[in-house]
Amino acid sequence: MRIILDAMGGDHAPQAPVMGAIDAAKDFGAQITLVGRGEEILKVLKDNGIENLPEGITIRNAEDVVDMHDDPANVVRKRKDSSMIVGLRMLAEGEGDVCISAGSTGALLSGATLVVKRVKGIRRAAMGPCMPNKAGGKTVLLDCGANAECTPEFLLQFGIVGTLFARKSLGIASPRVGLLNIGTEDSKGTPLQKEAYALLTDAHEKGLVNFIGNVEGRDVLLGGVDVVVADGFSGNVLLKSIEGTAMFMGSLMKHKIFKRSFLSKIGYLFCKKGVDEVMKMMDYREIGGTQFLGIKKPVIKAHGSSDRLAFRNAVRQAMDAAKNDMSAELEQCLAKIKEEPNAQ
Repeated sequence: MRIILDAMGGDHAPQAPVMGAIDAAKDFGAQITLVGRGEEILKVLKDNGIENLPEGITIRNAEDVVDMHDDPANVVRKRKDSSMIVGLRMLAEGEGDVCISAGSTGALLSGATLVVKRVKGIRRAAMGPCMPNKAGGKTVLLDCGANAECTPEFLLQFGIVGTLFARKSLGIASPRVGLLNIGTEDSKGTPLQKEAYALLTDAHEKGLVNFIGNVEGRDVLLGGVDVVVADGFSGNVLLKSIEGTAMFMGSLMKHKIFKRSFLSKIGYLFCKKGVDEVMKMMDYREIGGTQFLGIKKPVIKAHGSSDRLAFRNAVRQAMDAAKNDMSAELEQCLAKIKEEPNAQ
Protein backbone atom coordinates (compact mmCIF):
# COMPACT_ATOMS: atom_id res chain seq x y z
CA MET A 1 0.00 0.00 0.00
CA ARG A 2 1.53 3.30 -1.14
CA ILE A 3 0.72 6.23 1.14
CA ILE A 4 1.41 9.86 0.24
CA LEU A 5 1.73 12.04 3.36
CA ASP A 6 1.95 15.83 3.40
CA ALA A 7 4.82 16.30 5.85
CA MET A 8 4.33 20.07 6.10
CA GLY A 9 0.61 20.15 6.94
CA GLY A 10 -0.73 20.63 10.46
CA ASP A 11 0.13 22.53 13.62
CA HIS A 12 2.97 20.18 14.57
CA ALA A 13 4.60 19.68 11.18
CA PRO A 14 7.01 18.32 10.21
CA GLN A 15 7.79 16.60 13.54
CA ALA A 16 4.40 14.91 14.05
CA PRO A 17 3.75 13.68 10.48
CA VAL A 18 7.31 12.41 10.02
CA MET A 19 7.45 10.47 13.27
CA GLY A 20 3.88 9.26 12.86
CA ALA A 21 4.79 7.94 9.41
CA ILE A 22 7.77 6.06 10.82
CA ASP A 23 5.55 4.43 13.44
CA ALA A 24 2.98 3.50 10.77
CA ALA A 25 5.57 2.05 8.41
CA LYS A 26 6.85 -0.13 11.23
CA ASP A 27 3.46 -1.16 12.63
CA PHE A 28 1.44 -1.59 9.41
CA GLY A 29 4.07 -2.28 6.77
CA ALA A 30 3.00 0.72 4.71
CA GLN A 31 5.15 2.30 2.00
CA ILE A 32 5.02 6.01 2.80
CA THR A 33 6.27 8.96 0.76
CA LEU A 34 6.81 12.08 2.86
CA VAL A 35 6.19 15.15 0.70
CA GLY A 36 7.76 18.39 1.88
CA ARG A 37 10.97 20.25 2.49
CA GLY A 38 13.58 17.53 2.38
CA GLU A 39 16.10 19.24 4.66
CA GLU A 40 13.50 19.79 7.38
CA ILE A 41 12.31 16.20 7.16
CA LEU A 42 15.88 14.88 7.48
CA LYS A 43 16.47 17.21 10.44
CA VAL A 44 13.48 15.69 12.24
CA LEU A 45 14.95 12.25 11.71
CA LYS A 46 18.37 13.36 12.96
CA ASP A 47 16.90 15.10 16.01
CA ASN A 48 15.23 11.81 16.91
CA GLY A 49 18.43 9.81 16.55
CA ILE A 50 17.61 8.37 13.11
CA GLU A 51 20.57 8.64 10.75
CA ASN A 52 19.13 6.79 7.73
CA LEU A 53 15.67 6.65 6.18
CA PRO A 54 13.74 3.82 7.85
CA GLU A 55 12.47 0.94 5.72
CA GLY A 56 9.29 1.88 3.89
CA ILE A 57 9.95 5.65 4.02
CA THR A 58 10.89 7.84 1.04
CA ILE A 59 10.98 11.61 0.54
CA ARG A 60 9.62 13.75 -2.31
CA ASN A 61 10.93 17.29 -2.04
CA ALA A 62 8.45 20.19 -2.20
CA GLU A 63 9.70 23.55 -1.01
CA ASP A 64 6.41 25.47 -0.84
CA VAL A 65 3.75 25.11 1.86
CA VAL A 66 0.02 25.88 1.81
CA ASP A 67 -0.75 28.49 4.45
CA MET A 68 -3.94 28.33 6.49
CA HIS A 69 -4.77 31.82 5.23
CA ASP A 70 -4.41 30.94 1.53
CA ASP A 71 -7.55 31.27 -0.57
CA PRO A 72 -8.68 27.68 -1.28
CA ALA A 73 -9.98 28.69 -4.70
CA ASN A 74 -6.50 29.73 -5.84
CA VAL A 75 -4.29 27.26 -4.00
CA VAL A 76 -3.85 24.86 -6.94
CA ARG A 77 -2.60 27.67 -9.17
CA LYS A 78 -0.63 29.75 -6.67
CA ARG A 79 0.77 26.90 -4.56
CA LYS A 80 1.37 24.31 -7.26
CA ASP A 81 4.79 23.44 -5.79
CA SER A 82 3.50 23.06 -2.22
CA SER A 83 3.67 19.77 -0.34
CA MET A 84 -0.13 19.43 -0.39
CA ILE A 85 -0.62 20.00 -4.12
CA VAL A 86 2.45 17.95 -5.09
CA GLY A 87 1.07 15.10 -2.99
CA LEU A 88 -2.36 15.32 -4.63
CA ARG A 89 -0.74 15.43 -8.07
CA MET A 90 1.22 12.28 -7.23
CA LEU A 91 -2.04 10.57 -6.26
CA ALA A 92 -3.76 11.65 -9.47
CA GLU A 93 -0.84 10.41 -11.58
CA GLY A 94 -0.79 6.98 -9.96
CA GLU A 95 2.28 7.40 -7.75
CA GLY A 96 0.30 6.42 -4.67
CA ASP A 97 -2.96 4.83 -3.54
CA VAL A 98 -4.10 7.44 -1.01
CA CYS A 99 -3.08 10.93 0.17
CA ILE A 100 -3.13 12.37 3.71
CA SER A 101 -2.82 15.97 4.85
CA ALA A 102 -3.51 17.90 8.05
CA GLY A 103 -3.37 21.22 6.21
CA SER A 104 -6.18 23.64 5.41
CA THR A 105 -9.48 21.79 4.92
CA GLY A 106 -10.68 24.19 2.23
CA ALA A 107 -7.40 24.03 0.34
CA LEU A 108 -7.29 20.23 0.52
CA LEU A 109 -10.88 19.90 -0.70
CA SER A 110 -10.23 22.34 -3.53
CA GLY A 111 -7.04 20.54 -4.48
CA ALA A 112 -8.67 17.12 -4.32
CA THR A 113 -11.55 18.34 -6.50
CA LEU A 114 -9.39 20.04 -9.12
CA VAL A 115 -6.38 17.71 -9.19
CA VAL A 116 -7.65 14.24 -8.24
CA LYS A 117 -11.21 14.98 -9.50
CA ARG A 118 -14.63 13.89 -8.29
CA VAL A 119 -16.30 10.61 -9.17
CA LYS A 120 -18.35 11.06 -12.35
CA GLY A 121 -21.78 12.41 -11.43
CA ILE A 122 -20.84 13.72 -7.97
CA ARG A 123 -21.73 17.37 -7.54
CA ARG A 124 -19.81 17.95 -4.29
CA ALA A 125 -17.42 15.82 -2.27
CA ALA A 126 -18.34 15.53 1.42
CA MET A 127 -16.51 14.90 4.66
CA GLY A 128 -17.78 11.72 6.33
CA PRO A 129 -16.48 11.18 9.89
CA CYS A 130 -17.51 8.02 11.76
CA MET A 131 -18.76 8.53 15.32
CA PRO A 132 -19.25 5.82 17.95
CA ASN A 133 -22.85 5.15 18.94
CA LYS A 134 -24.73 3.61 21.85
CA ALA A 135 -25.39 0.38 19.93
CA GLY A 136 -21.66 -0.32 19.80
CA GLY A 137 -21.27 0.52 16.13
CA LYS A 138 -20.49 3.70 14.24
CA THR A 139 -22.58 6.43 12.65
CA VAL A 140 -21.42 8.25 9.50
CA LEU A 141 -22.13 11.99 9.21
CA LEU A 142 -22.23 13.61 5.75
CA ASP A 143 -21.45 16.47 5.45
CA CYS A 144 -19.58 17.88 8.45
CA GLY A 145 -18.19 21.07 6.98
CA ALA A 146 -17.00 20.80 3.40
CA ASN A 147 -20.19 22.31 1.95
CA ALA A 148 -21.80 24.97 4.12
CA GLU A 149 -24.52 25.61 1.55
CA CYS A 150 -26.22 22.67 -0.15
CA THR A 151 -28.98 21.88 -2.62
CA PRO A 152 -31.47 19.03 -2.17
CA GLU A 153 -29.56 17.07 -4.83
CA PHE A 154 -26.36 17.36 -2.80
CA LEU A 155 -28.12 15.84 0.22
CA LEU A 156 -29.50 13.02 -1.93
CA GLN A 157 -26.00 12.23 -3.15
CA PHE A 158 -24.66 12.35 0.42
CA GLY A 159 -27.20 9.68 1.30
CA ILE A 160 -26.05 7.47 -1.58
CA VAL A 161 -22.34 8.02 -0.88
CA GLY A 162 -22.85 7.42 2.84
CA THR A 163 -24.74 4.20 2.13
CA LEU A 164 -21.91 2.78 0.02
CA PHE A 165 -19.29 3.92 2.52
CA ALA A 166 -21.13 2.26 5.42
CA ARG A 167 -21.41 -0.97 3.43
CA LYS A 168 -17.78 -1.03 2.34
CA SER A 169 -16.03 0.32 5.41
CA LEU A 170 -18.36 -0.56 8.29
CA GLY A 171 -19.79 -3.82 6.95
CA ILE A 172 -23.43 -2.76 7.35
CA ALA A 173 -25.54 -4.63 4.79
CA SER A 174 -28.42 -2.14 4.67
CA PRO A 175 -27.38 1.13 6.33
CA ARG A 176 -30.22 3.18 7.77
CA VAL A 177 -30.10 6.72 6.36
CA GLY A 178 -31.61 9.64 8.27
CA LEU A 179 -31.95 13.31 7.36
CA LEU A 180 -30.84 15.70 10.12
CA ASN A 181 -33.78 17.92 11.03
CA ILE A 182 -35.48 19.74 13.90
CA GLY A 183 -38.17 17.07 14.18
CA THR A 184 -39.05 13.64 12.85
CA GLU A 185 -42.22 14.66 11.00
CA ASP A 186 -41.90 14.90 7.21
CA SER A 187 -43.29 18.45 7.32
CA LYS A 188 -40.40 19.75 9.45
CA GLY A 189 -37.48 21.87 8.32
CA THR A 190 -36.68 24.48 5.71
CA PRO A 191 -37.40 24.01 1.99
CA LEU A 192 -33.95 22.37 1.73
CA GLN A 193 -34.88 19.58 4.15
CA LYS A 194 -38.38 19.15 2.74
CA GLU A 195 -37.13 18.78 -0.85
CA ALA A 196 -34.27 16.52 0.22
CA TYR A 197 -36.77 14.37 2.14
CA ALA A 198 -38.76 13.84 -1.07
CA LEU A 199 -35.65 12.91 -3.06
CA LEU A 200 -34.42 10.49 -0.42
CA THR A 201 -37.86 8.91 -0.20
CA ASP A 202 -37.86 8.40 -3.97
CA ALA A 203 -34.35 6.89 -3.79
CA HIS A 204 -35.59 4.57 -1.03
CA GLU A 205 -38.42 3.34 -3.26
CA LYS A 206 -35.88 2.61 -6.00
CA GLY A 207 -33.76 0.58 -3.58
CA LEU A 208 -30.79 2.98 -3.65
CA VAL A 209 -30.91 3.90 0.04
CA ASN A 210 -32.63 2.62 3.17
CA PHE A 211 -34.14 5.98 4.15
CA ILE A 212 -35.81 5.98 7.57
CA GLY A 213 -36.86 9.66 7.58
CA ASN A 214 -35.87 12.65 9.66
CA VAL A 215 -33.67 12.32 12.73
CA GLU A 216 -32.91 14.85 15.44
CA GLY A 217 -29.45 15.71 16.71
CA ARG A 218 -29.96 13.73 19.92
CA ASP A 219 -30.66 10.56 17.92
CA VAL A 220 -27.31 10.51 16.13
CA LEU A 221 -25.31 8.77 18.87
CA LEU A 222 -28.10 6.52 20.14
CA GLY A 223 -27.62 3.87 17.46
CA GLY A 224 -30.92 4.20 15.60
CA VAL A 225 -29.33 5.44 12.38
CA ASP A 226 -26.17 4.48 10.46
CA VAL A 227 -25.82 7.42 8.06
CA VAL A 228 -26.86 10.99 8.90
CA VAL A 229 -27.31 13.38 5.98
CA ALA A 230 -26.88 17.10 6.60
CA ASP A 231 -25.71 20.30 4.96
CA GLY A 232 -22.13 21.12 5.94
CA PHE A 233 -23.12 24.00 8.22
CA SER A 234 -25.57 21.98 10.33
CA GLY A 235 -23.33 18.91 10.27
CA ASN A 236 -20.33 20.85 11.51
CA VAL A 237 -22.32 22.43 14.34
CA LEU A 238 -23.54 18.96 15.34
CA LEU A 239 -20.06 17.43 15.20
CA LYS A 240 -18.42 20.21 17.20
CA SER A 241 -21.24 20.09 19.76
CA ILE A 242 -20.67 16.35 20.21
CA GLU A 243 -16.91 16.89 20.58
CA GLY A 244 -17.45 19.66 23.12
CA THR A 245 -19.93 17.58 25.10
CA ALA A 246 -17.49 14.66 25.23
CA MET A 247 -14.71 16.94 26.48
CA PHE A 248 -17.02 18.50 29.06
CA MET A 249 -18.28 15.16 30.34
CA GLY A 250 -14.73 13.82 30.57
CA SER A 251 -13.65 16.81 32.63
CA LEU A 252 -16.79 16.59 34.75
CA MET A 253 -16.19 12.92 35.55
CA LYS A 254 -12.58 13.61 36.43
CA HIS A 255 -13.01 16.63 38.69
CA LYS A 256 -16.56 16.31 40.06
CA ILE A 257 -16.64 12.55 40.60
CA PHE A 258 -13.28 10.80 40.73
CA LYS A 259 -11.29 13.60 42.39
CA ARG A 260 -14.02 14.65 44.77
CA SER A 261 -12.78 12.70 47.78
CA PHE A 262 -10.31 10.08 48.89
CA LEU A 263 -12.92 7.33 48.53
CA SER A 264 -13.87 8.46 45.02
CA LYS A 265 -10.20 8.29 44.03
CA ILE A 266 -10.09 4.72 45.31
CA GLY A 267 -13.24 3.98 43.30
CA TYR A 268 -11.60 5.37 40.18
CA LEU A 269 -8.88 2.73 40.39
CA PHE A 270 -11.53 0.02 40.05
CA CYS A 271 -13.17 1.55 36.95
CA LYS A 272 -10.13 3.19 35.33
CA LYS A 273 -9.98 0.66 32.51
CA GLY A 274 -13.57 1.31 31.48
CA VAL A 275 -13.18 5.08 31.70
CA ASP A 276 -10.03 4.95 29.59
CA GLU A 277 -11.81 2.88 26.95
CA VAL A 278 -14.66 5.40 26.76
CA MET A 279 -12.28 8.34 26.43
CA LYS A 280 -10.31 6.48 23.77
CA MET A 281 -13.49 6.05 21.71
CA MET A 282 -13.97 9.83 21.65
CA ASP A 283 -10.30 10.69 21.00
CA TYR A 284 -9.80 12.04 17.46
CA ARG A 285 -6.19 10.84 17.56
CA GLU A 286 -7.39 7.25 17.61
CA ILE A 287 -9.54 7.81 14.51
CA GLY A 288 -6.85 9.48 12.42
CA GLY A 289 -8.86 11.68 10.10
CA THR A 290 -11.86 12.07 7.82
CA GLN A 291 -12.11 10.92 4.21
CA PHE A 292 -13.38 13.18 1.46
CA LEU A 293 -16.14 10.98 0.03
CA GLY A 294 -16.88 11.39 -3.67
CA ILE A 295 -13.26 11.90 -4.82
CA LYS A 296 -11.93 9.40 -7.40
CA LYS A 297 -9.08 8.29 -5.13
CA PRO A 298 -8.98 8.39 -1.32
CA VAL A 299 -7.94 11.69 0.25
CA ILE A 300 -7.79 11.82 4.06
CA LYS A 301 -8.03 15.06 6.03
CA ALA A 302 -6.22 14.69 9.35
CA HIS A 303 -7.01 17.01 12.26
CA GLY A 304 -5.00 20.22 12.19
CA SER A 305 -3.63 19.58 15.67
CA SER A 306 -2.70 15.95 14.93
CA ASP A 307 0.24 14.60 16.90
CA ARG A 308 2.44 11.59 16.23
CA LEU A 309 -0.23 9.09 17.29
CA ALA A 310 -2.90 10.76 15.16
CA PHE A 311 -0.74 10.61 12.02
CA ARG A 312 0.07 6.96 12.70
CA ASN A 313 -3.63 6.18 12.85
CA ALA A 314 -4.38 8.36 9.84
CA VAL A 315 -2.10 6.05 7.84
CA ARG A 316 -4.00 3.03 9.15
CA GLN A 317 -7.28 4.66 8.15
CA ALA A 318 -5.87 5.57 4.73
CA MET A 319 -4.90 1.96 4.09
CA ASP A 320 -8.45 0.85 4.88
CA ALA A 321 -9.87 3.54 2.59
CA ALA A 322 -7.69 2.39 -0.32
CA LYS A 323 -8.81 -1.22 0.18
CA ASN A 324 -12.50 -0.26 0.21
CA ASP A 325 -12.63 1.70 -3.03
CA MET A 326 -16.22 2.40 -4.09
CA SER A 327 -15.80 4.70 -7.10
CA ALA A 328 -17.16 2.29 -9.74
CA GLU A 329 -20.19 1.29 -7.67
CA LEU A 330 -20.91 4.95 -6.85
CA GLU A 331 -20.94 5.87 -10.54
CA GLN A 332 -23.46 3.09 -11.20
CA CYS A 333 -25.78 4.30 -8.44
CA LEU A 334 -25.65 7.89 -9.66
CA ALA A 335 -26.41 6.77 -13.21
CA LYS A 336 -29.65 5.16 -12.00
CA ILE A 337 -31.05 8.47 -10.73
CA LYS A 338 -29.56 10.82 -13.32
CA GLU A 339 -32.51 10.60 -15.71
CA GLU A 340 -35.17 10.93 -13.01
CA PRO A 341 -36.91 14.33 -13.29
CA ASN A 342 -37.30 14.78 -9.54
CA ALA A 343 -33.56 14.27 -8.98
CA GLN A 344 -32.60 17.36 -10.92
